Amino acid sequence: MKIKSILFFLIISTTIMAQKTNVDLIVTNARIYTVNDSFDIVETLVVKDGKFVATGTSAEILSKFSSDKIVDANNKFIYPGFNDGHSHFLGYGLSVTKYANLVGTDSYDEVIERVVDHQIKYPSFWILGRGWDQNDWDEVSFPTNEELDEIFPDNPVVLTRIDGHAVLINSKALKLAGINENSVVDGGEVKMKDGKPTGVLIDNAIDFIDHVIPEFSNEDKMQAFKRAQQDCFDVGLTSVTDAGLEKDVILLIDQMHNNGQLDIRVYAMLSPTKENLDYFLKRGPIHNHKLTVSSVKLYADGALGSRGALLLEPYSDAPHTHGLQLSSQSYFDSICKMVYNAGFQVCTHAIGDSGNRIMLNSYAKFLKGKNDKRWRIEHAQVVEPSDLRFFSDYSIIPSIQSTHCTSDMYWADERLGSNRIKTAYAYADLLSENGWLINGTDFPVENISPLLTYYAAVSRKDLSGWPESGFQKENALSREDALRSITIWPAKGSFDENEKGSIEIGKVADFVILDKDIMEISESEIPNTVVVATYIDGKMVNVK
Repeated sequence: MKIKSILFFLIISTTIMAQKTNVDLIVTNARIYTVNDSFDIVETLVVKDGKFVATGTSAEILSKFSSDKIVDANNKFIYPGFNDGHSHFLGYGLSVTKYANLVGTDSYDEVIERVVDHQIKYPSFWILGRGWDQNDWDEVSFPTNEELDEIFPDNPVVLTRIDGHAVLINSKALKLAGINENSVVDGGEVKMKDGKPTGVLIDNAIDFIDHVIPEFSNEDKMQAFKRAQQDCFDVGLTSVTDAGLEKDVILLIDQMHNNGQLDIRVYAMLSPTKENLDYFLKRGPIHNHKLTVSSVKLYADGALGSRGALLLEPYSDAPHTHGLQLSSQSYFDSICKMVYNAGFQVCTHAIGDSGNRIMLNSYAKFLKGKNDKRWRIEHAQVVEPSDLRFFSDYSIIPSIQSTHCTSDMYWADERLGSNRIKTAYAYADLLSENGWLINGTDFPVENISPLLTYYAAVSRKDLSGWPESGFQKENALSREDALRSITIWPAKGSFDENEKGSIEIGKVADFVILDKDIMEISESEIPNTVVVATYIDGKMVNVK
């Protein structure tokens, strides 16, 4: 009888085991924020063939599934893979592989020192650098190129400001670009002193030098993409947006995806060249497994830091200027019409209140009311309160960068004045209009980490905790909304919300494991949170 009981138990156990579904990965013993519609929190997730196939408690999952790879998360915290809703993926990769790093310089002298050091280590005929910001120096006026001319008389030097909307070039570069005291361009400015170019070019004037800088090779770009990808994985990014690319670069990304050389998911916005539009618009939006091409990127104006952002009223600290409109209204309307008819999105860089108004009015001509076209305003930094209604009335999506607020807050009030600053970086107000928004970094303009984006969104403070009460804290995002803004909402912003952005059955198994619970810890702890592991398609990718 005893032997029969044992045999019966073995038969039953074997049957139960046989009924378990074998899967590729089980991650258990975690606090998992699914970011689904009900914001459910579970203990365990299951992956098969690169997709989530189940979530739940450890007990119920382990009773139904078996795997050769079961990961004990040791009570750590899991979130959907982070998605940067606005960045410059190629630009970042090139900046860290080919450019002198000028980020965080405290003076023009330090800029010069870093450029000299870079040229000694990586000698090149063309000397490139990026990241200076005169607003961080004791002398906040734009620099001039005399020192560059003394040190580099025979090499062209091009130093790009942190926002990408201004450059400083030396006389050799001025000569190669054909820039002189008579050089003028719509939507741009060649800064002059005593009737001669200082070397500072703003917005569309940058085209003068861009046209003569040698093109980077495909090998350079591939190296840049691989470096950028690794840096993204290390901070928990599984998807990125590149806000403005050429056809050949997009095809290179597709090639690298297909060859297994690139794993990160990319939402590529088209630069509005004739070649790009002719090639892609007739093919319709592309939503491959790892590449989305469904939008065209426009520029309404410049940046606030270089006084290129277009304002309704003059700059408070420069009453002679309103900023720059980078193209005509007729141009904006013509591109919007073309893109609308092709079923693509329009995504427009607009920072100043006038730049935003121009594009909101242009969008309204074609959207005509509520819709699901998901046209976007990139940055939306200064919006006149009476214009906020456009976001709701025409279902326009604000695409913000929370760290722009905490980077600009030291000097933005000087640019805008005490009244207008209250209408700037109004992220909660923007969110209330349409119920969702997209968040990103704009890297390499800001730090690449989405955790710093999240921190800035909820705290409105810098990394030192200043200001103590937060900068215009009434426009901070809740932690739930901040998390959605770097996961599901950017996916929705590229029409990919059914594929990624949350931990749900059927979606790609992109997720990140953190050592702290960013939904519960104090604000001050968020920047110190460590990315333990990053997964794409259920495979860990942050492995060096």
